[in-house]
Parts: sequence; C-alpha cells; structure tokens
Amino acid sequence: MMITEKETTRISKFLSLVLRHQPQIIGITLDENGWVDADLLIKNCNEKGLNLDIQILKHVVATNSKKRFAFNEQSNKIRASQGHSLSIDLGYNPQKPPKILYHGTSMKYTDAIWQNGLEKRLRQHVHLSADMATAMAVGQRHGKPFVFEVLAEAMYNDHHHFFLSDNNVWLTDHVPVKYLKAFTGS
Repeated sequence: MMITEKETTRISKFLSLVLRHQPQIIGITLDENGWVDADLLIKNCNEKGLNLDIQILKHVVATNSKKRFAFNEQSNKIRASQGHSLSIDLGYNPQKPPKILYHGTSMKYTDAIWQNGLEKRLRQHVHLSADMATAMAVGQRHGKPFVFEVLAEAMYNDHHHFFLSDNNVWLTDHVPVKYLKAFTGS
C-alpha cells in the first residue's frame, strides 16, 4: 500500500509523540530501553483511528529523513532513536566526539543559553549535530536561526560524556557556557 508524503509525515509526528513522550495515549508501555512490540503499536494506533500496518510502519521508518525511529534486529520491536522526555536507557555507550559539534536554535533563546549553557530541559539529553547545515535547519524550525559551536573535544577532555544515537545525533547532558562559541562560518 502506497501512502502520500503528507500521510507519512502525519504518522511520523504521531509516532514521535507516542514513542518519545506519551505512550499512554494509545495504551502502550515502552520497556526500559524504549522498545515496544510493533504489532501492539500497530493495533493500538489503529484503535485510535490511525490507518497503520507493518508495511506502512516500515515505510515511515525507512523514509524518515531524520531517522527518528529504529526497528530491532528481528524487526518485531520499534523505538524512537532519541529525543525522549521519558526516562529511557537507550543503551548508547560513551564515545569521543569530533573536535567541534553544533547546536541550532532560535535567536530568541540565545541570551538564556549564554547565561546557562545548553540545557536538556524536558528531554534526556542536549542534541548536537556533527555538521553546521543540520544545526541551521534545526534552528530555522524555531524562528531566526542561530548556531552555536560546541567545543566538544575540550568537554570530552574535561570528562563530559557524549553518546551517538542510531540516527547520528550527538547527545550530552549539558553544555556549560565556557564550551560555547557563536558560529561565524569560519
């Protein structure tokens, strides 16, 4: 069954809500690593009026440009790759990051960030990008974009932990102000 790009986006947004923040709205429980049985997810989504089957679910996972979702090796369980507001252990091991990472935001948030650093707020981690273009795209979603350079190697050398999600988003608990610079393009 082929579905439109608009329908794929609608399903993806709904799955983000359910698999990252509010599984209870469709009556599911995520395990400690964020996994849920794919058949149960499909059944409960359909009971809430979402037209979903395994082929559509696989299509949404495969075509999501941000690779927000992942199947387990048997393809019978699914989870969000990162971005949870729920307490989930994604099982990622600490890794050495690149020298510089990037964080895109809106200009309206920069004053608070210059005072407090990058905070995870309601999420489990601060999200960082390995490339400026991705950070700029993230920042544009929130208004006039601003990109911070994160001195990730210096943070790592000062014993801060970094993790790399399945969809190549770098994760950390907090970025103190001393590791931030305004991206100037050079």
